[in-house]
Amino acid sequence: MPVEDDETLAEILDYETIAVVGCSSTPGKAAHEIPKYLQEHGYRIVPVNPTVDEVLGERAYDSLADVEEDVDVVDVFRPSEEVAGIVEEALAREDVRVVWTQLGIEDDEAARRAEEGGLLVVQDRCLKVEHGRLK
Repeated sequence: MPVEDDETLAEILDYETIAVVGCSSTPGKAAHEIPKYLQEHGYRIVPVNPTVDEVLGERAYDSLADVEEDVDVVDVFRPSEEVAGIVEEALAREDVRVVWTQLGIEDDEAARRAEEGGLLVVQDRCLKVEHGRLK
């Protein structure tokens, strides 16, 4: 079952490094503004976007598998049909603790696989909204 209780959400928000899959370099887009907000609130943002070299002053990686640093949370700004592949990449890493899909993005089967692999899953919620509400 995806995480829904405030206590666990608050614990997830204590993690420091967030890989943002689908992070956008375009100001005004949610996939740019939400990571920017998180960065401004002390989080380490690791952009994952194969179409750009840098976002928010951080090196952008082509895929989650290419990220060279440790990641706590994988924040997904990609269509729901891409979540399964992102979950597989997260499961292949030894550092990821949480897969978080933004508003309107969910894949129950991928969430189940992630949970079976030992990851926490948050679906269809905005990291910025939850941070503002709980922190």
